[in-house]
Amino acid sequence: MRFGVFLVSGRFPGQADADVLRRSVRAAELAEAAGFDDVWFAEHHFMPYGVCPSAITLAAHVLGRTSRIGVGTAVSVLSTTHPVALAEQWAMLDAVSGGRLRLGVGRGGPWQDLEVFGTGLDRFETGFEETLDVFLRATTGRVGARGRHFAFREVPVVPEPERRPDVVVACGGPASDAVRLAAERNLPLLLGLHADDHEKAETVAAYGKPANHVSTVLCQVGDAEVVRKALPGWLADGLGAHVTVDGRPGPGRDPGEYTERLCAIHPVGDAAHCVRTLETSLRRTGVSHVLMLVEASGTPEGTFENIARIGAEVLPALRASSPAVPGSG
Repeated sequence: MRFGVFLVSGRFPGQADADVLRRSVRAAELAEAAGFDDVWFAEHHFMPYGVCPSAITLAAHVLGRTSRIGVGTAVSVLSTTHPVALAEQWAMLDAVSGGRLRLGVGRGGPWQDLEVFGTGLDRFETGFEETLDVFLRATTGRVGARGRHFAFREVPVVPEPERRPDVVVACGGPASDAVRLAAERNLPLLLGLHADDHEKAETVAAYGKPANHVSTVLCQVGDAEVVRKALPGWLADGLGAHVTVDGRPGPGRDPGEYTERLCAIHPVGDAAHCVRTLETSLRRTGVSHVLMLVEASGTPEGTFENIARIGAEVLPALRASSPAVPGSG
């Protein structure tokens, strides 16, 4: 069993970006003290939904501020990142951190990021498999490419990687092409917040073989009204800031309805309810590595208290009651 913290670095109304990032760093330090196994950072551009534009950069800083906890990216977006540069960064941080860095990778979305960074809509729509494979080859120590999106002579990767990376692939659901790509490469899945236990179980089944998949949930110990008051404002600002590169409609979720859905399908409530909900999810999905979004109160104090309460009131009960989950690899 592994339990981690998932930090989106969301800017709630009235907050400053720099304060949000400092909150994320402090939350990671407190997660280590509270007994979590790992902490993972999200990556977004040009929007208040998440103000960390480089998950691997924030992960590097937190690796230097901690000593035990694993640190991951959830995710490094391959549609706007050069895969060899990402492999170089991973190799360097893996070496200096003693192997504590884990990478989540994903396709991203059809956002204006593609225009700003010059990778283009075609790279998003057709290039994920090629980009993933170039990254994986680069982590072997040498890489060249003769593909549609990447073509370059073979070069050595410096620093030379000491091991293969631990990589998980974000997917949108059981019908997502990312499920097939991940299974073919024996890479576990990263299952999203939007999905309930039934959809996550279907996605795991579509993968077709045992693997150490990772599931994200929203976890808030205490009064659910805290989440109902804080989350819609953040979601309204964040969802509204998703601008597509080609004019197609962006996310269409109603912030209030989405908040209610998250509260219904995730561990939001008193500690006993959170433990029961997580135990049920572990059993239904067969996934034994859970990342918990802990920022839903909207304040630094609420985030820090939530981390402490999960560490003291939820994790011990889960570790005591949950044997290895069948099918988790």
